[in-house]
Amino acid sequence: MGKIRIRTGRGTGTIEVDDDPTKWSGEEFKKVQEARKKAAANRMVHTGRGTGSRKLGDMPEPKKSPDTKGMTRSTGRGTGSRKSRG
Repeated sequence: MGKIRIRTGRGTGTIEVDDDPTKWSGEEFKKVQEARKKAAANRMVHTGRGTGSRKLGDMPEPKKSPDTKGMTRSTGRGTGSRKSRG
């Protein structure tokens, strides 16, 4: 198994991960992000275009994405629509 480089932080940084997609996308990656956040809980991060700062450990936990199955999805250039398959 090889390594691939993925973009981070608005495309300004990269990290190398195994080429298994579960390591850098979806639920598995959220677990990796949570572990990184807990490891750096006392680190200060800047918020609001750099005008404010707070500890990384004080940031709220990410919310689950809502299920989109059955919702209407725009297609084409916004002229058509269909039901989402989920």
